[in-house]
Amino acid sequence: MADVLTPLPFMKMHGLGNDFVVVDLRDGGRMPSTRLVCALADRHRGVGFDQLAVIADHASADLEITYYNADGSTSAACGNATRCIAERELARTGHETLAIEVTGRGALSAVRRATGVVAVNMGHPLLSWQDVPLAEEMDTLTLPLAGGPSATGMGNPHCTFFVEDAEAVDLATRGPEVENHPLFPERTNVQFATVLSNSRIRMRVWERGTGITLASGSSSCATAVAAARRGLTGRQVEIVLDGGSLQIDWREDGVWMSGPTAHVFDGTLTPEFLAAL
Repeated sequence: MADVLTPLPFMKMHGLGNDFVVVDLRDGGRMPSTRLVCALADRHRGVGFDQLAVIADHASADLEITYYNADGSTSAACGNATRCIAERELARTGHETLAIEVTGRGALSAVRRATGVVAVNMGHPLLSWQDVPLAEEMDTLTLPLAGGPSATGMGNPHCTFFVEDAEAVDLATRGPEVENHPLFPERTNVQFATVLSNSRIRMRVWERGTGITLASGSSSCATAVAAARRGLTGRQVEIVLDGGSLQIDWREDGVWMSGPTAHVFDGTLTPEFLAAL
């Protein structure tokens, strides 16, 4: 039986088709069980999502977010969901800035720019092998794997391959192979990227614990950082994903990300659904 049997409100959001269920516990409730997370993720019998975001109060930030993957595992970063939640909170409060604590990642911030677009600072990239983390000491710029990918930590571990044609990659096969490689003790997100110009990259992504997604904010940040480190692009780039484009700007204070958000609908999980778990 589920750990919560009272009706549970939720929001459905997406950033470029990278979709989320958002549960706000600031008015009561408790963190969901792994069983509930997996039931919610089921696109046929539940609601369906790439990630679940749970909002809670925080002593020193405006709010705290904990992220879960579709397989019930936790995630320390989800850039698109962070942007969606920041957009809603800034609109709800009328504020121009937002302090966010992300479980497993730490303090992030969001700001509404003069153009009206909300940008999120996803923090500094983690570039040492133990911080990504990798299983042993090595240069994170070029890993000892076929294709010589780069490793970048953005809260989540990321492995980025630069290829001639990202469209030609069999992502459904290559993604899980790399995700579960022994080099990554916590598994890894996997990106295949083609540099189109000094300021534009085409990228496709396999997310650990979820699979192929139409977009990924943290993967976009990691790919932009890896491209800049390799001298393939500048530090301001457009990442073109299956679901649309994100703008990434690697600054001295962190990696900033901006792009479209969508709050699709609100709903309520019924006691019958919860009791059936």
